This record gives sequence, structure tokens and C-alpha cells, in this order.
Amino acid sequence: MATPREKVSAVDPIWTALRQQAEAMAGLEPSLAGFVHATILQHDRLEQALSYHLAHKLGGDDLSPLAIREMFDDLVAADDGFGQAVRADLSAVFERDPACHSYLDAFLFYKGFHALESYRVSYWLWHEGRKAMALFLQSRISQLFAVDVHPAAKIGRGIMFDHATGIVIGETAVVDDDVSIMQDVTLGGTGKESGDRHPKIRRGVLLSLGAKVLGNIEVGEYSRIGAGSVVLKAIPPHCTAVGVPAKLVNCDCGDNPSQQMNHYIEELPDNTG
Repeated sequence: MATPREKVSAVDPIWTALRQQAEAMAGLEPSLAGFVHATILQHDRLEQALSYHLAHKLGGDDLSPLAIREMFDDLVAADDGFGQAVRADLSAVFERDPACHSYLDAFLFYKGFHALESYRVSYWLWHEGRKAMALFLQSRISQLFAVDVHPAAKIGRGIMFDHATGIVIGETAVVDDDVSIMQDVTLGGTGKESGDRHPKIRRGVLLSLGAKVLGNIEVGEYSRIGAGSVVLKAIPPHCTAVGVPAKLVNCDCGDNPSQQMNHYIEELPDNTG
């Protein structure tokens, strides 16, 4: 008869692969075997391993790892969608980042993944009415991972924060599923206005490094924003925008720019002469 752990592994291929990769790492790097065992191999589910791992990163003198782990566990018990989002995010990193060679790499070492899953706890706390605790976690995430996402922002599944350093996402921003966000990206406001004031990033968008999208504007699905661009106006679906301020280059981005991760943009023809 199969054990409970074997039953879970049979219906959770990502967790199965993660455990196998952890066992291989423990064999290849004996000095990391204790860390790998405590973080992954002693647990029966991916959610348990994640809560343990991130609680030890986020915990400190002000709030113990145990208290943070209890928040994770409460979220897991209350919302089945959290585990689905975690798996989609982990797959996004593995499939889109050529430097990531396993689920284990992303789970243990990629701070973009850590920041995103920690944000998901702060988002749940915010909507449970625990706004002070949500803001505490936001501050801790910012200090630890150099990623500042307001806990009220809405972020979908299958998201990749690549490198992650310098990502800022404002309170009323919305990021739909399957979006890829590079380092130093800002989804911000344009001043001191209140209310709904941040961007809406639709499904499948690629935001290249250093892109700034400002104001309550929409970046249409399956679009690309070029590196270093500043977007102040809405971008139609399937279009590429570059420059300061950003202007449309074309509206033929391909089917899945966030998954293709193609940051190269062809030079525009010179029509000045």
C-alpha cells in the first residue's frame, strides 16, 4: 500500500521532481545535505516546504519564523489556489529562465520566486483585514529581496520576477496571468493622485529590464515593453513599445512574448531623410 507521501507525489509531478532533485543535490553536495533535508526532504507537500523555507528567510527578532510559518499554513488551509499559483510560478521560472536548470534552483535560490510567494501571503493578510501585518511583510520583503510590492496589488499566476532587484508594484496595480517582469521594473503612479492610479498589465506581457509603466493605463495582452522604456499611454494588445516616452514599434509580438523572453527589438527604419 502506498504511503501518504507516495500518494501525494503521484498526483503532484512538480513536487516529485523537486524531491528527486533535492536528493541528488544532497548526494553531490554533502555539506548542503542538512539544509536540503530540512528545507525539502522532511516535508510531505510543496506548501509545507515553502512555508518552512520562506519563514526562515523572513523571520527575525521582530517576528519569529514560527509566527510567519503559521501565516503561510493558515493561507494554505484557507485557499487551495495558493498552491496552484506557487506551482505555476515555479514552472514559469524553470521554463523561461535559461539560467535555471531545475525546479530546485528556483525554489532554493531565486529571490524573485521567494519575493513573489511572500507577497502572496501579504495579499491574503491584507484581504483578511490584517493590514498592519501585511505591511510589515511588505517591508520585510523589500528589505530582504529588494522587491517592493504593495499587498493590495493583484498578481495572477505563472508570473516570473527575473533577477527581481528593484521591482516596484503599486497598490492598485493589476498583473494578469503569465507575465514576465525583469529587474528594475516599476508599475507606479504619476503623482499624488488617490484611488485607482496604477497600471493594468494583461496576460502574457513581457516587461523588459528597467521599464516604467506609470498611471492607470492598460498594457494589452501579449505585448512587450522594451528595456528602459517609460510608458505613459495605453498599449494595445500584441504590440511592442519602446522609448522615453514609449512609442509603438509594431503590433506583431508573436503568440507568447512573456514565454519567448525575446528582448531584442529591431531598429526602426530611418525616415528622417
